Amino acid sequence: MQYDFVIIGGGIVGVSSAWQLQTQFPGKKVLLLEKESALAQHQTGHNSGVIHAGVYYTPGSLKAQFCQQGAIATVDFCKSNNIPFDQCGKLLVATDREEYHRMLALAERCEKNGIEHELLDSKALANLEPQISGVAAIHVPTSGIVDYRLVTEAIARQFVAAGGEIRLGHHVTGLFEDENHIRIDIKSQAGNLSFRTGYLVACAGLAADRIACLMKLPIDFRIIPFRGEYYRLAEGCENIVQHLIYPIPNTELPFLGVHLTPMIDGSITIGPNAVLGFKREGYDRYNFDLLDSWETLSFPGFWKLARQHWRSAKEEFKNAWKKVDYLQQVQKYCPQLEITDLEPYPAGIRAQAVMSDGTLVHDFLFAESPRSLHVCNAPSPAATSAIPIGNHICDLVKSKQASD
Repeated sequence: MQYDFVIIGGGIVGVSSAWQLQTQFPGKKVLLLEKESALAQHQTGHNSGVIHAGVYYTPGSLKAQFCQQGAIATVDFCKSNNIPFDQCGKLLVATDREEYHRMLALAERCEKNGIEHELLDSKALANLEPQISGVAAIHVPTSGIVDYRLVTEAIARQFVAAGGEIRLGHHVTGLFEDENHIRIDIKSQAGNLSFRTGYLVACAGLAADRIACLMKLPIDFRIIPFRGEYYRLAEGCENIVQHLIYPIPNTELPFLGVHLTPMIDGSITIGPNAVLGFKREGYDRYNFDLLDSWETLSFPGFWKLARQHWRSAKEEFKNAWKKVDYLQQVQKYCPQLEITDLEPYPAGIRAQAVMSDGTLVHDFLFAESPRSLHVCNAPSPAATSAIPIGNHICDLVKSKQASD
């Protein structure tokens, strides 16, 4: 029950971190703990499956750095492990003058980030995607699609092959740190257990704030869940587009808008929106959890955020409950879609860190104690960026141990 490193969280970031710790510290005992009965059950398994190129992210930010490195690393990993992927490319479509000017700002950001791209006028856009309408678009050919569950499972196999251990169905209930180790109390089907580790890495996603609180870290944020609802296009619409089709996003928000996504299984999804969730792991149509809701509504930062963005929140709620309004967001750039083309598809939940002053955390956020490192905010494109994030965590662990 004594380990050199323990990682909490079986999403793609946690699994990547465990794998790279095991390979960079050969001979050390590394344990991955996941509370669910399988890996990749939350954000990793409920996203659009996009390999992002890094279009949106501030030059010099960790997001921009990790995303560009991660896109290359993800494609290389898929090639070497026979995981299906497709670099189908992305089109960011402007449908009016206001969006056109925002599009030009995004093109400038592509330039600063060194991302391959091409500006298309309406005629060139129509030639590339006849079913898509817009005044202009940015074409990013390196964007792609993949099933991140398959990527996570392949990384996990390499982690175990290198000597790592995975324990599923192990829910962390207590963390206690002293100068020599951290004790981890666990609830599992086998009963209550305790592990000890010299160093802990927490990649807990939707429970990131709760795990940090178990460690008694002085955090100034709360995880606010945002529900992302999807539809799938009905049979017969599978060939409506060949590229990822994205609107021009509102740069004040960390959400990219409702987009058309060809999936690796051949289907096409529409979504997601971004609606306040009342249950952190609520994937059904109707979801409510008293504790999750209380933690959100009792947090001062939530109300400050709500005052800033109540108009967009109201619009998102309206679109979530009225299918025709949801459809209209897509009809701006794909007008021939009809209400009967939208079929049910599983939702996702985004773990968004919000500071006590109401600020949305747009970049990666870390917290630490002498013997632990906590990934407190790993926003999209965390799945794309998982391999460089894991490497970055290894570097932080090495520097921490060197200073000790």
